[in-house]
Amino acid sequence: MSETKEQARVEVRKVRVGCVVSEKMNKTVVVAVERLVKHPLYKKYIRRTVKLYAHDETNDAHEGDTVRIVETRPLSKLKRWRVAEVIERAK
Repeated sequence: MSETKEQARVEVRKVRVGCVVSEKMNKTVVVAVERLVKHPLYKKYIRRTVKLYAHDETNDAHEGDTVRIVETRPLSKLKRWRVAEVIERAK
């Protein structure tokens, strides 16, 4: 099992899909990502939402759009994601 350093350091970046809730900043959007979590006692599914700051180089994403974001190196105090693509435009 001899692996080279390059093969051992293959990183898989996290990918999330969410809805843009704010685009007021320049080249930055706030994306709400929802996930379902099963309650440990009652076994009912609960929605958990987290807001992530994502870099949008072209200012292409707008409020209400569904976007795919990819994990990246820290770009600022809060930004650790970037917009990979706009999946669906807001109606």
